[in-house]
Amino acid sequence: MTALAAEFFTLDEVNRLKIIQDVIDRRLTTQMAAHRLGISDRQCRRLLERYREDGPLGMTSRRRGKSSNNQLPQGLAAYALNIIRERYNDFGPTLACEKLSEVHGVHLSKETVRKLMTQASLWVPRKQRAPKIQQPRYRRACAGELIQIDGCDHHWFENLYGTGLR
Repeated sequence: MTALAAEFFTLDEVNRLKIIQDVIDRRLTTQMAAHRLGISDRQCRRLLERYREDGPLGMTSRRRGKSSNNQLPQGLAAYALNIIRERYNDFGPTLACEKLSEVHGVHLSKETVRKLMTQASLWVPRKQRAPKIQQPRYRRACAGELIQIDGCDHHWFENLYGTGLR
């Protein structure tokens, strides 16, 4: 690793560097350093070996600057979002995910689809939705004041009692 690859250290890397330097200066044992770093003694010895080979830059992560292993392939997210915008705009993430898989052959997890839809403002998580405002029903002064009336023209009781009401 070159000096250009690691332009800065994170706080964890600086802390790790100080503790490894203390081990080299014999102020700490590898077991004490491992305990402070929360790693095994064997891993601490690996860090010491890496420090001796690469110097302070050996304490930086070798994954820095590389893409994630779980990253979506280039353009797949945009392709899926384009399909969702065109055809499944009013679908929820789970149904949109199923349709993408069945109809279009785009296999993504429902959580990935949910994140994509949330970022594109096609889906609002339940906790962030505006609450539904319901009209309050105030108490009536007398019992029986609130009566439900059927407004249809159908004869439900078929004049069984001979009242002749229509």
